[in-house]
Amino acid sequence: QVQLVESGGGLVQPGGSLRLSCAASGSIFSIYVMGWYRQAPGNQRELVAAITPGGSTNYADFVKGRFTISRDHAKNTVYLQMNSLKPEDTAVYYCNARRLTINSWGQGTQVPVSS
Repeated sequence: QVQLVESGGGLVQPGGSLRLSCAASGSIFSIYVMGWYRQAPGNQRELVAAITPGGSTNYADFVKGRFTISRDHAKNTVYLQMNSLKPEDTAVYYCNARRLTINSWGQGTQVPVSS
């Protein structure tokens, strides 16, 4: 089973940028589809972005053009670069690793966007 640890969250002003990191351990990182999800208070968890082992990406419409997901196989890490942040981006952001029947989650990192 893969273990995931997120970092990089914190308070940011509207229009600002933040980069989240998710370090994976305990399994072969390169075989997993990696994703970032978020959950705002009172809302369901939703997909933000995902990246396949080969580097193909997909994004939720509400982050296209603002967020970029990437992965570094040498560091067993997936990143989420978030630019032009909006107050509605405020949420807890979770890292996810998925392959066949395996579906692992990190503990989440908070991203409040506020002035």
